[in-house]
Amino acid sequence: MTIKVGDKLPQATFRMMTADGPAARTTDDLFKGKTVVLFAVPGAFTPTCHKNHLPGFVAKADEIKAKGVDAIMVTGVNDVFVMDAWSKATGGAGVIDFLSDGNADFAKAIGLSLDGTGFGLGMRSQRYSMIVKDGEVAALNVEDAPGKAEISGAEALLKQL
Repeated sequence: MTIKVGDKLPQATFRMMTADGPAARTTDDLFKGKTVVLFAVPGAFTPTCHKNHLPGFVAKADEIKAKGVDAIMVTGVNDVFVMDAWSKATGGAGVIDFLSDGNADFAKAIGLSLDGTGFGLGMRSQRYSMIVKDGEVAALNVEDAPGKAEISGAEALLKQL
């Protein structure tokens, strides 16, 4: 079943790069008591994700946070080292939190996984954005095709805040 507005995020564990190396962070660690913008990409460094989706959130981060958002996070079904390299390559490090969902556990738990095996990509996440308030989904924008970053982009999300 796909997550919807009003649902609580399921318990999941992400990996994040820290100054001390990779660290596990649970859903509660990241979302409890906070207003968070979370967006997901099918893959770090893939064309739409790298050139269209992520850059909008980096560019609009100050505007988004000025609307009362505590953190902006991106998740993808990539390992923590790829997500860390992507954060540094895009200028997103220190602006956005990069969450590795390496085994697609979170994507599957919220019903937004994407089977990319036909393209040699394995299991991935669908492209979406959401506003999460204290662990509850307040807004959800799921793209109808992985090559689009329109309804899940920063501009569209900013209008929902």
